[in-house]
Amino acid sequence: MRTRVIEAGDTAVPAGPGVIVVGRFPLASGQWISPHSHTHHQLAWTRSGVLSVAVGDSYWVLPPARALWLPAGVVHRTGATRDAVLCGLYFDPERCALDWAEPTAVGVDGLLAQLFGYLAREELADDARLRAEAVVLDLLRPLPALPIDVPLPVDERVRAVADALLADPSDSRSLEAHARSAGVSRRTLTRLFVRDTGMSFDRWRTHMRLRAALPLLAEGRPVSQAAHAVGYATPSAFLAAFRRTVGTSPGRYLNGDLDA
Repeated sequence: MRTRVIEAGDTAVPAGPGVIVVGRFPLASGQWISPHSHTHHQLAWTRSGVLSVAVGDSYWVLPPARALWLPAGVVHRTGATRDAVLCGLYFDPERCALDWAEPTAVGVDGLLAQLFGYLAREELADDARLRAEAVVLDLLRPLPALPIDVPLPVDERVRAVADALLADPSDSRSLEAHARSAGVSRRTLTRLFVRDTGMSFDRWRTHMRLRAALPLLAEGRPVSQAAHAVGYATPSAFLAAFRRTVGTSPGRYLNGDLDA
């Protein structure tokens, strides 16, 4: 038996007999691991609860049906929007056939979930481990869904508006009202929003609201409840905004299916 101890946030990963080393870390709801990177590629997944992973302005919501591939060296934060146990699978870049250069969502079906648990067994013989690793590597397939980016503004006045909306996605105040609270004109706030985020105020707020709704939907909340929590008067308005922005429904997005 080989001892492989990995702590949450470790940058180095101890060697294993094969390509994959597995670590498990309990995360309470709202808990985040500080920004860090790894010497190995990581696949972040949870069997229950909902994980979130942030890489810069990009943000992925991970129910048990999906995981996220993080290339070695990519700085990221991992947290839980609901109590979860982070299962981190670490792939030796020198021996791993996969070389995805960007964070990539991966679908997790029943077989992959069972293999992840199987590889976490310390008493597993090396030859059995190597056979299971080969199946895992063969089954990993990227999902077409992209993260919903919400770039954070740099200008203090715009950041104050963004922070207020992030704290309360249901805030329905107009651009003019936010401009007054920030002490700038509507025209100035409009210009600064585009300069700092690359998006108009309305588009940024839509992205922010959709992203805030995803953890609620991943936990199994009704669409009506999630829509109301992020500021939409009706579920149909929320679903229309989601489909217009992402190109599919929230359910298909979370399951990695972008077909209409």
